[in-house]
Order: sequence, then structure tokens, then C-alpha cells
Amino acid sequence: MTDPTTLYETDTVAWSEQQAAALRAAARGSSNQPLDWENLAEEIEDLARSLRLGLRSQIVRVIQHLVKLAHSPALDPRRGWRRTIRQARLEIDLILKDSPSLRREVPRFIEEESGRAVELAIKDMKE
Repeated sequence: MTDPTTLYETDTVAWSEQQAAALRAAARGSSNQPLDWENLAEEIEDLARSLRLGLRSQIVRVIQHLVKLAHSPALDPRRGWRRTIRQARLEIDLILKDSPSLRREVPRFIEEESGRAVELAIKDMKE
């Protein structure tokens, strides 16, 4: 058997599968597989960061396209901007359905990401 820490450094997917199997076996009380506690903790933290990043990204998309709708005189791309807003809102709903604890962070994310979203919209409109 490959050392979990070595496997983590060489193949994260294989490490994840091995660690998930070891955790399940430990839960059943039938495990003698070593668990890589430090990297498990880091990966769980990374999962939360990834979910937050995905939520922030969708919030930026919504704001960016709302700004373009509000300030651009262009007619043709408006339907696409509305479609993008609908898709991003759907993604936000799915993220919040799977991770409802993130809902309390939405107002902060909107505040923190609004400036970046407006800058992106301005750059898009200049093009």
C-alpha cells in the first residue's frame, strides 16, 4: 500500500478515493488503513473555499451583466446578458441549496465583489 502522504503528493484523485474508503471503513469499525489527517483537513477546507469561490464568481457574473443591461445602449447582446443572469442565478441557487450555510455570506460577497464586477462590465462595454 502506498503511503497516504506520498499518494497525496503524486495523485490527489487516487488519494481522495483511498482516504474516503479508509474513512468509511473506520466508521464501520473495520479499518486498519492509515488516514492522512493533515491533508484530509486541508482538503476539507479547500472544498469550502472552492464553494465560496464558485458562489462569488456567479455573484460577479450577475452584477456584471446587470450593470451592462442598465448602462449599455447596445441592443443585440441584451438577450444574452439576460440569459447569463438567469444561468448565474440558477447556479447560485444550486450552490445555496447544497450549502445553505453560505447564504449568510451572500451580502458580504455582493459588497466585496461589486467593484470588480462593475470594472469588468466597463471593460466589456469599452470593447
